Amino acid sequence: MRLKGGIRLSFQNLKQTRDFTKSYWEKKKDIAHLMRLEKQYGTLLLLLPTLWSLFAASAGRPSLKHLVIFTLGAFLMRSAGCVANDMADQKLDAQVERTKNRPLASQRVTMNDAIFTLAFLVTSSFLLVLMLNPFTVLLSFAALFVALIYPFAKRVTHLPQLVLGIAFSWGIIMAWTAVRNELSAVPFLILLANLSWATGYDTIYALMDREDDMRIGIKSTAVLFGRQTWFAVSIFFALVIFFLILTGRQMQMTPVYYLSLGGIGLFFAYQSIQLRNTLPRSTLFSLFQSHVWVGVTVLIGITLNYHPLN
Repeated sequence: MRLKGGIRLSFQNLKQTRDFTKSYWEKKKDIAHLMRLEKQYGTLLLLLPTLWSLFAASAGRPSLKHLVIFTLGAFLMRSAGCVANDMADQKLDAQVERTKNRPLASQRVTMNDAIFTLAFLVTSSFLLVLMLNPFTVLLSFAALFVALIYPFAKRVTHLPQLVLGIAFSWGIIMAWTAVRNELSAVPFLILLANLSWATGYDTIYALMDREDDMRIGIKSTAVLFGRQTWFAVSIFFALVIFFLILTGRQMQMTPVYYLSLGGIGLFFAYQSIQLRNTLPRSTLFSLFQSHVWVGVTVLIGITLNYHPLN
């Protein structure tokens, strides 16, 4: 009997261990989803304009140290932004079809889990920044402030995409000062280009939720511009080209850089024409994702300016 009891107890312990292990890994998966680990296009959209500035500031030869710091920093801060956004929008996300199954909205993750994750990400980012010069460290506090207020912007303004654009542009300033320890017109021109670009592509993203946002009272540029959203996005995209041309003139870029701008100009025109029609959510999401290639194209143009192929 003791043997049978011992076997029964062992099986019970084994089941408890298995259940604990399963619960542990499910929680890890939910935390990973909270950070959007499976969707890194947002990290690239944050990183690529930062690299524009980094490569321009260092004449096409950024140090390995700066590349690592800003790449990891983009990943950590974008992840932190996702967590902060879900913390602020927990109740709202539960009312929107696209977001109702997010970990916090569906209560698979607790608010304490989210707070701990956010603190870890922000602390890790700050430790990276401490490896840069004091001027850049000082600028990082402004970056954190904008990143944390963005989730609340949609409650008070129809231009939350503009706030996101500022948050996604601050790395441009920091990359420039990390290399040169000073500011000039160039990083601000790149910032204005990226601000226009982020506002444009995030307006496309906002179109996916426009009906739900109008129903629950959330503000966005997609709601603000209504049927003229395609035209507003066209203006934002035209400003991207304008500010990048001014950047090229300031930096005395070669024709290959302007060729890359011509390529993204055609891309912008094509998307603007598409937006004149009512598009399904899947198409809008594909249009949004494809903007990663805009960032890559501009970075190639800047790189080839300093390292021609011939």
